[in-house]
Amino acid sequence: MEADLTLHVNGQPHALRVDPATPLLYVLRNQLALNGPKFGCGLQQCGACMVVLNGNLAWPSCQLPVAEVLHMTITTLEGLTRPDGSLHPLQQAFIDEQVPQCGYCLNGMVMSAAALLQQDPKPNEEEIRNSLYRVLCRCSVHSRAIKAIKRASEMS
Repeated sequence: MEADLTLHVNGQPHALRVDPATPLLYVLRNQLALNGPKFGCGLQQCGACMVVLNGNLAWPSCQLPVAEVLHMTITTLEGLTRPDGSLHPLQQAFIDEQVPQCGYCLNGMVMSAAALLQQDPKPNEEEIRNSLYRVLCRCSVHSRAIKAIKRASEMS
């Protein structure tokens, strides 16, 4: 049964009429037209749908009911871009290190790293590797992603 709900996404409240059991990913993509989070496995195992909750928790959104995030702030890949249109240091570092390949895991890598840097602005390599454990990548870009995250941490 649908209900009137408000989600706080990328710094803005969004009034929606949606079934509270709807996965957050579907609302983000289909109702808010935010395409940073991707549908990957649909089982919270690949990380393609990762969002950041309350500024420092990276969490997959493909099975997360919107009812569970009503009182949280939600940040998507689009929300990392600054109001003046400039890129977040992570986004710029991923470009500078030429991380993107097929790009499907990229959302998960960037959002996991954003949550990590919010918790620990100067993580070591082991902490960076641990932050990416929920993101599957078949293109083998992990080493470049780790370099990009280190670069971003040095810029902040």
